[in-house]
Amino acid sequence: MAEVVPSELQGTVVSILVAEGDLVSERTVVALVESMKLHHDVVAGVAGRVVSIAVEPGTTVHAGAPIVHVEPVDASEIVAAEVVADTVPTGTERRDLADVIARHELGLDAARPDAVAKRHGRSHRTARENLADLVDPDSFVEYGPLVVAAQRKRRSHDDLITNTPADGMIGGIGTVNGDRFAGRDARAVVVSYDYMVLAGTQGTRNHVKKDRLFEVAERLRLPIVFYTEGGGGRPGDTETPGVSGLDCLAFLWFGQLSGTVPLVGIASGYCFAGNAALLGCCDVVIATLDANIGMGGPAMIEGGGLGVYAPTEVGPIDVQRRNGVVDIVADDEAHATALAKQYLSYFQGAVTDWSCADQAALRDVVPVDRLRSYDVRAAIEGLFDTDSVLELRRDFANGMITSFARVEGRPVGVIANDPAHLAGAITSDGADKAARFMQLCDAHGIPIVTLVDTPGMMVGPEVEETALVRHCSRLFVTGANVSVPMVSIVLRKSYGLGAQAMMGGSTKAPLACLAWPTGEFGGMGLEGAVRLGYRKELEACTTDAERDALFEELVGRLYEVGKALSVAEYFEIDDVIDPVDTRRWITTILESTPPRTDGPTRPNVDTW
Repeated sequence: MAEVVPSELQGTVVSILVAEGDLVSERTVVALVESMKLHHDVVAGVAGRVVSIAVEPGTTVHAGAPIVHVEPVDASEIVAAEVVADTVPTGTERRDLADVIARHELGLDAARPDAVAKRHGRSHRTARENLADLVDPDSFVEYGPLVVAAQRKRRSHDDLITNTPADGMIGGIGTVNGDRFAGRDARAVVVSYDYMVLAGTQGTRNHVKKDRLFEVAERLRLPIVFYTEGGGGRPGDTETPGVSGLDCLAFLWFGQLSGTVPLVGIASGYCFAGNAALLGCCDVVIATLDANIGMGGPAMIEGGGLGVYAPTEVGPIDVQRRNGVVDIVADDEAHATALAKQYLSYFQGAVTDWSCADQAALRDVVPVDRLRSYDVRAAIEGLFDTDSVLELRRDFANGMITSFARVEGRPVGVIANDPAHLAGAITSDGADKAARFMQLCDAHGIPIVTLVDTPGMMVGPEVEETALVRHCSRLFVTGANVSVPMVSIVLRKSYGLGAQAMMGGSTKAPLACLAWPTGEFGGMGLEGAVRLGYRKELEACTTDAERDALFEELVGRLYEVGKALSVAEYFEIDDVIDPVDTRRWITTILESTPPRTDGPTRPNVDTW
């Protein structure tokens, strides 16, 4: 006896997929019924032979209405006979999926061999090669890979797909340093302009992609690593929503991310105009030896009537490393990527795989002769974990050193005076460099260690022309308002306002203010104090030899009063320590500090 195969819902019969006499299985789709603009399968539900068709295509039916009648047959007949079934392709054979896979593949380097060869011929890596080196394997999810340039009025669709993949900007989320950090600690938003697409210029659609990625970074509180090579704004787009494009949100939103998440910028080759503006917003700028960075490229310079210049004449690395624009100079893109991973690691947390040098060597870093210079970087390298020190802006403001490092795996920011440069006196550039680094550490919860050896603020008519009064005060205002723990170690000289500024305003501002045995303190340098305070006595001397002897005697008296051991007796500092114990002090403070549970503590980090 035949069984009814009914419609399961009300709708219109679109098509009958079987004919009388056909063999069907329980899974065979016998008809399609349209309901609310969607086609629904009518499945046989019984194995057998179709004996009659109850409706015609176009008929409106109710739920339960018969569509076909099927007479059950012996199972062996179903196995032996050809059964009507859905022959639509499945899996990757589906046309829709195949089209998607093909489109994604067109955006990969393998689809652009000529462009890749040209890129490699200039000793550069492709954007995708850089990102593949930055993020851990198989961790990258890309936003907007199918986007093309907004140039449909001047180029064919096929041309846009072939030559403007991703509109010249690749970005998404991936893990960085996943071998050392787990979970969201390893996650980052990674972005790169693609110089093989319209010279890495900023197009209408890739601006929108940046907006999206910046929003994702803000909402997820993820750091951003940005390869910014490119020629700035693109004049050739034809589908722009307005006239000037000044309502673009990318610069607003990226600027707002400052102080909220770490921002890492990498420049190689040419980086001009809008690309350079985004680079300059970053917390750290890493640039290769062949980088040229400028707020205006050759076309803008010539257009302004300022002359004709080759791209290599605008903002070369030798200029930008010394003026403070570039924080770290890399040999090439591979080196820059490795440095970016190292830099980012300080914001990802502590590590367990650490070692340190023999701390006994620190006892002899500072010479016994208080007038002899020494290499303060030897103190930094010896004090902190082996191979953990990363110095920023080394070629700018040479009297001040700013570095990230680790103590027993914990990240810290290190600020040190360099006595090899102006005896460690603080200049306007040095104050700016240290104050800005304090902001960076404070914004992202990195404790600060200051190594003090300074005769004070630099003095003289020439330095006052640099607006020292304002610049040096940045150290006081910034240091007094940081929320992260600070530890200050006086290596030798601790004099005047400069020493106070290195400690956040006072010897009592840090959670620990310590001195090595070579430490010496005073309101001003000993020699200057003698010349000012004992001028009459010195002038009363009848011979130079007598005057020199008195001068040395007076300096010696002040040194005895101001040496670290004497100052500690008055509890102006917390202790005078064997240099070997320095790490133990720092670790004690770091281990005692409660974890930061609030959000960002600063509205932004100064770009300078």
